[in-house]
Amino acid sequence: MELRNRVKELRARYSLSQGELGKLADVSRQTISLIERGDYSPSILLALKISKVLKVSVEDIFYLEGENKNDDENKKV
Repeated sequence: MELRNRVKELRARYSLSQGELGKLADVSRQTISLIERGDYSPSILLALKISKVLKVSVEDIFYLEGENKNDDENKKV
């Protein structure tokens, strides 16, 4: 499974540039660009900072490709 994200989509919701989001999350614009392209997996700390800036949970931003939320619910039996 591969880590995917919705950073670009959620960043657009707040009309933030990569540089602005980077500044708010205390990283470079290049780091945000790498995350959006899927070329960099952020640390837990950075994922939490990004989720705080974008006002959504980490799970709403980052997910595993092919993961189905229903699969998780079925495992809770």
